[in-house]
Amino acid sequence: MALLVHILACAFGLGSWVAVNGLWVELPLIVNTLPEGWELPSALTVIIQLANLGPLLVTLMHKLCPGRCKERAVIYSILSIGVISCILLAFFWDKTTIVAGASHSTAFFILTFFLSLVDCTSSVTFLPFMMQLPAKYITTYFIGEGLSGFIPGVVALAQGVGMAKCVNSSQTAGNHTGGNNWTIHTEYLPPNFSTTVFFFLLAAMMCVSLAAFVALNRLSQTFKLSTENLVQDTVASVSSGLENPGAETDGEGVKCQGEGAAQRRPLLASSKHTVYQLTFIYFLVVWINAATNGVLPSVQTYSCMPYGNRAYHLSAALSSVANPVACTIAMFFQNRSLVFLGLLTAFGTVFGSYNMAMAALSPCPLLHGSAAGETIIVLSWLLFTGMLTYVKVMVGVILRDRSHNSLVWCGAAAQMGSLVGSFTMFPLVNVYNLFKSGDFCNTKCPS
Repeated sequence: MALLVHILACAFGLGSWVAVNGLWVELPLIVNTLPEGWELPSALTVIIQLANLGPLLVTLMHKLCPGRCKERAVIYSILSIGVISCILLAFFWDKTTIVAGASHSTAFFILTFFLSLVDCTSSVTFLPFMMQLPAKYITTYFIGEGLSGFIPGVVALAQGVGMAKCVNSSQTAGNHTGGNNWTIHTEYLPPNFSTTVFFFLLAAMMCVSLAAFVALNRLSQTFKLSTENLVQDTVASVSSGLENPGAETDGEGVKCQGEGAAQRRPLLASSKHTVYQLTFIYFLVVWINAATNGVLPSVQTYSCMPYGNRAYHLSAALSSVANPVACTIAMFFQNRSLVFLGLLTAFGTVFGSYNMAMAALSPCPLLHGSAAGETIIVLSWLLFTGMLTYVKVMVGVILRDRSHNSLVWCGAAAQMGSLVGSFTMFPLVNVYNLFKSGDFCNTKCPS
């Protein structure tokens, strides 16, 4: 039974962010089809931030109408919406409409909003539900949450999205001399399976998460009844011991009393920080979320595509893999030193700055057209994501050990950073066009 619950908890966590992570790793193929092109990532960051309306409404319901917001009903609803949205996305992701005289991916944006609504709302519903199960299963849930980024990344690698090659083609000259003009153009190789199949796979993963929740919902009732019976037996045992001092106390009753006392103790009485240290911690939260959720994702196409679609494909997929790997490392190797976390943030920021600089230099970044440039940009994205994700997890651990309110403010700081980052980059990319796109095969860069 314990193994079954671990599997179900992991499968349930899989549905937390699998849809949004799947969209990001599929972007190298999508940007070549949808009319927004390289501006698509910056638009997605704004849509994902707007979807935070979901967790805001759930939080307000808990605050203003205690007991009226049914957690299980919310989870059933958002997982069902996730399944339906993924299926609809498989059919309509490339359908466009004319808005203000230009072609736009209206269906893709609307369905992306609903998928983002599902994933954002999972942050304030999935974990509270897991609190109804024994604590040992929460760790397994976090593993499943990490797999929500890992599995789509691996699937995208197997799909081989966005691979391209440069092809020579000839055109008959239109002048009296005749002859052919030879030109080079980019020819995109067909993926191993289509985007439609990929979105159906995302829908299947959402179905697995929904089925796991149905099973866990039933098991949580079993755990609740077992706990109530255990408490009743413990009370009866203790009462019997008080009435008969010579009688032996039930070992299970003593164990439950000990566990209850441990739960009533503060998390870490010694986890004291000065005002300056707390300010630094929350600054890290704002900075990291602004960089990882808003600023850098908006320009990932501009930093990677000049090196070729393979560079963009690998950076998107491996960055999604780096996130759960960093979370796993943080589970086993924890370093809470603020000096260490500050240095790691600085190193991650250096890699992020390199990515931003290459985006600014697009379509002619450093080492353009070389294997070294392609390798460096992929590694830079991988290390940027991995380092800042580790710091993000460790900051959460530090604040968790302080108090519940500390985690609430941590969430607020994370959202503020994400909002500032995404809404800052959107006009720079989509309105003022500060970043320039280019064709890997046709762009002529000075040597």
